Amino acid sequence: MDFLEGYSDGAVAPTLALRRDITATIRRFRPDRILTNAPLRRWERISGPSHPDHLAVGEAVTCAIYPDSRNPFAFPELLAEGLEPWVVRELWFSGGPSPDHAIDVTDRFDRKMAALRAHDSQVAHLPDLEKLIRARHAAVAQQSGLPDGRLAEAFTVLRTE
Repeated sequence: MDFLEGYSDGAVAPTLALRRDITATIRRFRPDRILTNAPLRRWERISGPSHPDHLAVGEAVTCAIYPDSRNPFAFPELLAEGLEPWVVRELWFSGGPSPDHAIDVTDRFDRKMAALRAHDSQVAHLPDLEKLIRARHAAVAQQSGLPDGRLAEAFTVLRTE
């Protein structure tokens, strides 16, 4: 696992430096699928997916996937580090306006909530966090045709080849 240091909360921008760092990570780990934030502002749901950091990361990851990570001429210093070009075959956007793929997360919901609560600086002010997230995931499950009582997350899935 890599942690990209030096990107301050509230000040992330889709810079070439961030794209280079993400490209290096892609080339190091060589994933077939990457899940990231959709780089599209959601006017109907401004909080969460429309946070400037989320938008910037979504844009930088998208650019790192195409064209940077597969392009041998992008960041040639990475070749000198032994990081050969790599094609990520699928890009999954979370928080986008038109999801086309739902995943049943019911059996992992408690784990998700534990992870969210660990992000205290972002969620401590939300006393009904679990109720909010559960209702949102229940609505996605219902819209996706899953049985009552199930919870789901929705993604926009793009093939890159």
